Formats: sequence, structure tokens, C-alpha cells
Amino acid sequence: MPSEIPGPSGIPILGNIFDIDPNQTWNSLNKLAREYGPIFKVTILGHPLVFISSVALLEEICDQTRFRKLVAGPVKEIRYAVNDSLFTAYDKEPSWGIAHRIMMPHLTQSATDSLFGDMAEVIPDLTNKWSKSPKQRTLITKDLDRLLLASCKQCFFNQRVHVLEGAEPPMINAMEAATMEAMKRPTRPPPLNWLYQRRFAKDTKIMRDFSAEVIKIRKTQPETVRKDILDAMINNKDPETGEKLADSQIIDEIISCFIGAATAPNLIAYALYYLMENPSAVEKAHEELDRVVGDGKITLDHLKELHWVEAILRESIRLSAPAPGFNIEPIPNPGDESPILLAGGEYEVPHNQPMLAVLGQVNRDPAVFEDPEAFKPERVLGEKWDQLPAAAKKGFGNGKRECIGKIWAWRWSFFTLASILKDTKFELADPNYKLESNGAFSVKPLNFYGLVSPRK
Repeated sequence: MPSEIPGPSGIPILGNIFDIDPNQTWNSLNKLAREYGPIFKVTILGHPLVFISSVALLEEICDQTRFRKLVAGPVKEIRYAVNDSLFTAYDKEPSWGIAHRIMMPHLTQSATDSLFGDMAEVIPDLTNKWSKSPKQRTLITKDLDRLLLASCKQCFFNQRVHVLEGAEPPMINAMEAATMEAMKRPTRPPPLNWLYQRRFAKDTKIMRDFSAEVIKIRKTQPETVRKDILDAMINNKDPETGEKLADSQIIDEIISCFIGAATAPNLIAYALYYLMENPSAVEKAHEELDRVVGDGKITLDHLKELHWVEAILRESIRLSAPAPGFNIEPIPNPGDESPILLAGGEYEVPHNQPMLAVLGQVNRDPAVFEDPEAFKPERVLGEKWDQLPAAAKKGFGNGKRECIGKIWAWRWSFFTLASILKDTKFELADPNYKLESNGAFSVKPLNFYGLVSPRK
């Protein structure tokens, strides 16, 4: 007989609404996972949710013959801003396939290789700023967010902007506010969401106006035209249906691009934090960079030889996955409402049960990772990374609905981290700082101030 899935006891009607802090959702879920183990259940306003926090169980629910991505909760709420984009489309919506077939050719490995020059042009905006003078105090996450915005605009739209200095682009705050609001809305009684609708609408307008301007620049400034992903979205037809994307759909995808890419600067921020706490890892990185790159500029071929730097990034995404989870549901079987068995029958869930992977605990599974709280890049170096279970490497989602831009995001994160390590020095502004994280679709270190200096 299946075991009962554990979880905190709730209260009538509201369920476990007080067990999950809407301002600290992922911290609450990680705490519950530590307390209740590899699978647990909560109920929010009458809706039961099951959470998965072990590698073995995640491996099982990532089986695409049995399970699929679920668009619900916060992902459903952000459809207010981006409609049926790649990130938010329901499983059977034709818009997903149309957009994917138009956009994917520009996000392959070879397409990403061709964007290396764009990355190489923009990334020095950050390293030049950080190496201007010794011991500059800066909010690490804000600088990285600005660099990401400039990098996306150059790589994807051929529109060069300089945003490391001056007022923060409104797009950055609007994205953070809108995604955080989408995170909170499922935890409130529906009438209360009305009180927050005006701000949600305002942030949505900022994002859509920003994206419309991207399209306008391309259509009115011939010097920005090239055969890139923006050109494909504007001009190409889906090879299967012959359909094109309307401008409103292109706006949806541009916003989704920035929301999805926001995980990359947050990954770098976590990597820098772990390096600040582990100076011996920095020394090894410097030795590798000096040996492989020397005093010149980092090239694409150099990145292929920076194995230790890449291991730093892998260990950082293990400990602090900036995209902290994803939704899964059983694939419907018409006429069959029998329960779904998990772990060889140890657990069962209803045929339509929403499930969510909590990567912060999956990636600390002691059955896979010895001393799981420790930062040890050597554990994910070379073949050791290849030998890990697939479910221990789900930082970009799963299957056909995993992040379409994962190759670009990893390359940009890797190149940026290598550049920072090569050209700058960094330390905590407050030696007593303790890592705290928060966020919505992407989490980041809070109040993460560093002192940055030129390395040489």
C-alpha cells in the first residue's frame, strides 16, 4: 500500500497558506523540503500541491512519456504580461510550436558561437567599470543585471546600449516587480489581487513598451538589420504552418527572453559569492586563466580549455540554481483517472496532480552528493559532471520545454565569469555578510555588495 505523502498540517479553507511566506516563497519551500524529505504536500486555498526534492524522484517525473510541463500558478499569472509565449504556452497551444520553429535555429550551438563577438564587445562594459580603481563598493547583482540587458540587446537585436552607469533602465525593475507579483498572486484570495492590479498593469506596460521599441528600432534603423533572431521573428514563416509572428507575439517573446535570461546574471552572482568564501578556488582559476589565456583577450577556443572556471559555474548552479524549480503534471490519459504511482508504488498522486521540483534540495541530495552543502568545483569537473544523473543537472528545466536559450545563457555566464576572474579582484564589502536569497522566477543573492578592483 502506498505511503502517505508527508507535509505540514494546515487550517480549514486556507490550508498551508501560512507555511509559505509569499515574500520568501523559495526559502519557505526549501525549508519544508529539509523538514519533510524527498516528497511533500501542501494545500493552498483548497489546491493540493506536491513537491519533489530528491534526484531519484525528479528523474522519474522528468520522464516525458509520463509527465509534461504544467503551466499553472505563477507561470499562468505572468501570461497577463506575455500571453502564450514560449515560456507560458499551454501544452496544446499551437503558438509554442510556431515560435519555437522560428526562433530555435538562432539559439543552437553554432548560432551561439556566431554571437561570441557580440558578447566580447559588451562584457568589457562591466570589467572596465570594476577595474577603474581599487576597492569600489558596488551592488554586484545590479551591475550584472545591467550587463545582461545590454548583452541581450546586442546579441539578439543588434542594438548597442551602454547602461552600466546612470539611471537604471526601467525594464529591469518592471521585470522583477511583475514576476514577483505573479509569484504572489496564487497565494492570495482572488479578490485581494485586485488591489495590486494597477501596479501589475503598469509594470506590464513598461515591459511591452520596451519591447515594442526594440521592434521599432529594427524597422526604422536599417543599420541594425541583420539575419538574427529578431529578423527571424519579424520576417520568417514557420516551416510547418507557414504562419508568421504578429508584432504582439514578438513583444511577448522579447519580454520572455529577458525574463528567462535573468537567471544568467544571478548565476554569476552566486558564483562570485562562493568564490569570495573560497579563495583557493579563485587561485586555481587565476592559474588556469594565466596559463590558457595569458595577457591577451579570451577567445572562444580559450573557453573550451577553462575547465576549472566552468566547474565553478556548475557547482554554483548546483548549490544555488537561479531558476529554482519547475512545474510538472501527469500526461492526461482520456478515460483513465487512476492514481499515478511514484517510486515503484511507494507513493501515489491523483491523475491530474500538479508537482513542482525544488532544485535547491534536489541538488543537495546526499544520495548523489557527498557533503552536499560544501562548495567543491572538483566534484563537477570533467567526466565527473558527465557521470551525474540527468536529474542532478536540471537547472534549465526539462525536455522539450526546457529553456530555449540555455546554450546562450551558459556561454554568456561562462564568458562573463571568466572575464571577471581574469581582469578584476573582488571581495565582500561586509566580511560578516551571510548569503540570503529571494526572487520569483529567478532568485538572486540579496544585498550582495562587493569591493571590486583591477586584478593587475
